[in-house]
This record gives sequence, C-alpha cells and structure tokens, in this order.
Amino acid sequence: MGFGQAVSTCMSKYATFSGRARRSEYWWFVVFQVVVLVVAAGLDNVLHTTVSGGGIGWVYFVAVLALVVPGIAVTIRRLHDTGRSGWWWFLSLLCGVGAIVVLVFCLIDTTPGPNQYGPSPKG
Repeated sequence: MGFGQAVSTCMSKYATFSGRARRSEYWWFVVFQVVVLVVAAGLDNVLHTTVSGGGIGWVYFVAVLALVVPGIAVTIRRLHDTGRSGWWWFLSLLCGVGAIVVLVFCLIDTTPGPNQYGPSPKG
C-alpha cells in the first residue's frame, strides 16, 4: 500500500475501530500525520496564531483534532492485525514505557491468515 492509498483508507475509515491494518497503512498514515502537524505548526508561526505564552496555535489545534480519531483507529486496527486487542492502545496513555510497548506491537509483522479480528489484509 502506498502513501496516497494509506491516507485515503485511513480517512475513509475515520472512526472504524474494527478490522485490521497492514504495517504500510499504519506507517504511511503516521508519516502523513507528522507532515500535516509540522505544516500546521509552520502556518501558526507565519500567521501568528499561536496562543500567547508560546503554546500551540489554532491551526495546529484544529489539525490535531482532525487527525486524533483516525490515528487512534488505525493504531487499534494495526494492533488487531498483530492478534492483539485494541485495548492495548490505552497502555500508551499510561507512561512512556507503555507507548514504547505499543510501538513495538505496531512494528511486529501481521498474524498470518485470518484471526478473531478478520481476514488478513495481505490477501
């Protein structure tokens, strides 16, 4: 799956927490999120829309709001692809170590064949 197809798939499955997502879908969407957030931060600096005190700006805030749900959804689908429950995502909220554990789970290869979350997206 390429960059455009991954972004299109994730945005079309905006709040779909069921099913599975391949590594390429997940990582291309992560790249998309980073690019969008860097551009949004740059626009905030250029447009001087940052909150007083050097905080985040309004453009960045809107971008985060637009990307948070599909980001969580694709992460949960990626966890499903490795045979893990989406509840593991909450571990990333607890502490830095939890985020590393979820990151490692997202790096692991697909569970071959169908699992309890659906057929393999590899086909």
